[in-house]
Amino acid sequence: MDWFILIGRIVFVLVFVMSGLTIHLLKWRDGVAYAREYGVPAALVPISGLMAVGGGVLLALGLWPDLGALLIAAFAFPVAFWMHGFWKIHDPMMRMNDQAHFMKDTALGGAALAFFGFFQQFGEDVGLTLTGPLF
Repeated sequence: MDWFILIGRIVFVLVFVMSGLTIHLLKWRDGVAYAREYGVPAALVPISGLMAVGGGVLLALGLWPDLGALLIAAFAFPVAFWMHGFWKIHDPMMRMNDQAHFMKDTALGGAALAFFGFFQQFGEDVGLTLTGPLF
């Protein structure tokens, strides 16, 4: 069962590590321009990238995986509300697109909270991790 949990952790964090590395860190100018369109302060782009990448790496490696899960949740929920506020959009197609992204981000944030709870309850018993939970 530990192998399934490890594979699930790795697959789950791929979207955070990839987007954090590309949009938030390596192509940070593009990320800043995109965030500014939504009124998000530019300084949050690299910070959120570090949260996404750091949380993803911690969770995937099982190095304080509960902290990693919290970092991902703290990344996903604000992105959902600030960047995908579909309720503010009048164009039906754009609204539907942003609603899908909003639902995706809130679902991923919810899954991150579930990982946090999982590691809080079973962390010491989960194999294929480098450490147990931090909290």
